[in-house]
Amino acid sequence: MQQVLADPKWADTLTGADRRALSPLFWTHLNLYGRFELDMNRRLNLDPTARTMPSPHTPADEPAAVSG
Repeated sequence: MQQVLADPKWADTLTGADRRALSPLFWTHLNLYGRFELDMNRRLNLDPTARTMPSPHTPADEPAAVSG
């Protein structure tokens, strides 16, 4: 592919749209965000009583300031 595109004959023939059409050929093999498979036949095991994240910080959680 690089040899064909380096040929001046093809370089003069290809338009900007032609070059943009070639771009997916070079990038479709990349998976930048990982693969997320969704199985709609299976439910997620979510336990509403389980705390996976700490609660937001509130002023009541802070120790009293000591003046002195």
